[in-house]
Amino acid sequence: MPFLTIAFPVFDPIAIAIGPIAIRWYALAYIGGIVLGWIYARALITNERLWGGPAPITPPQIDDFILWVTLGIILGGRTGYVLFYNLAFFIEHPAEIFELWKGGMSFHGGFLGCVAAVILFCRKHHIPILSLGDISTAVGPIGLFLGRLANFINSELWGRPADPSLPWAIVFPNGGPLPRHPSQLYEAGLEGIVLFTILAAMIRFGALKRPGLILGSFIGFYGLARVTGEFFREPDPQLGFLLGDLTMGMLLSIPMIIAGAILVVVAWRRENPKRQPHPAESRP
Repeated sequence: MPFLTIAFPVFDPIAIAIGPIAIRWYALAYIGGIVLGWIYARALITNERLWGGPAPITPPQIDDFILWVTLGIILGGRTGYVLFYNLAFFIEHPAEIFELWKGGMSFHGGFLGCVAAVILFCRKHHIPILSLGDISTAVGPIGLFLGRLANFINSELWGRPADPSLPWAIVFPNGGPLPRHPSQLYEAGLEGIVLFTILAAMIRFGALKRPGLILGSFIGFYGLARVTGEFFREPDPQLGFLLGDLTMGMLLSIPMIIAGAILVVVAWRRENPKRQPHPAESRP
């Protein structure tokens, strides 16, 4: 083993096992992200100072939305993985599309599923789409952080070969003998901690009063964080590099950077609208 290289601390991918029932760390990451995100979302919508008055979303509506967004994330994430990352394989083995326990989820697909859930829920309950989008993306980095930690625990999505002198280079058990960047931890820091901190600071300074500002910032900053992380992450073996040195993750994130920038500009230029009445205030 090269000097200073860290041996991967082998984790059991199964966190809890009760008889034939096994709960994996990856599943706990999803559950933890959703639960903590729900708690944070309720805290945001009950803080009237952040909105300049009552939020246009009620706590019971957020409670109902959790099921919608959970389905959107799971269905969208799996669909995105099938279409973007391994379509040829699943065409030959269509039954394995439903075998979620074997892994295979796409953030970009999950994000599109979340967008669909937001739009459908808002139309049904007459809620401003941009405001619910702001809340959904404000809590998103929590799940991203936990998900990347689960990737590390599972020894998957590891990084490209690193200089052996890099103090934190790791030899992953299924990544060959070469020391590699722990890209999962890089992404946990960028997509989780850094992105959450940026959005939380924006919210503290009144970003929720401009619908779409947090949504656009999340989309744009996530795209930048993902592109940065992809420079250290080993491309998916079934895809490799696309269009020169670009990876699928980069190609899917570049449009996010553009779309996020547009949303931010539109939200910032829009005059701060008068607060819409809380749904309960409009009832006779």
